[in-house]
Amino acid sequence: MTTEVRNPIELDLQIVTDAQALPSRQDFLRWSEAALADAKGPRGLVVRVVDERESRELNQCYRGRNQPTNVLSFPFEAPAVAASNHLGDLVICAPVVAHEAQEQHKPVAHHWAHMVVHGVLHLLGYDHEDESSATEMESLEKQILEQLGIDDPYVESNMMVQE
Repeated sequence: MTTEVRNPIELDLQIVTDAQALPSRQDFLRWSEAALADAKGPRGLVVRVVDERESRELNQCYRGRNQPTNVLSFPFEAPAVAASNHLGDLVICAPVVAHEAQEQHKPVAHHWAHMVVHGVLHLLGYDHEDESSATEMESLEKQILEQLGIDDPYVESNMMVQE
């Protein structure tokens, strides 16, 4: 009997904000691992925690929206000639996450977990551009978060995650 040994996640955590009470590196690893538990392929990930200015600039540049947002996902595709373990980058805006958690009456740590899981699922190719895709992605989010002991993030607000 052989047991499959998973490669650990290679997490590059970048904190470039003055925001306080941020999750620990272990939190980010645990949440990322939960989202990647059934995924095959690359397990390298950058999580960059930013302020509103950087989030707004990136959201404007890549999505044409002149406002900060909770999480942006940047999938990575290695050139055919180069092997890479890098899945992609997440940029999470700490002030937006804190504000949304308060507004939605959720524990801030739970909302952070949701943003990481949501972002990683985007890196894996999931989206919420139409009702069918949104239903599939939200279902996965709920399952993963439940495994982490976190309630359904859509119950209270009953709204899509704003990106």
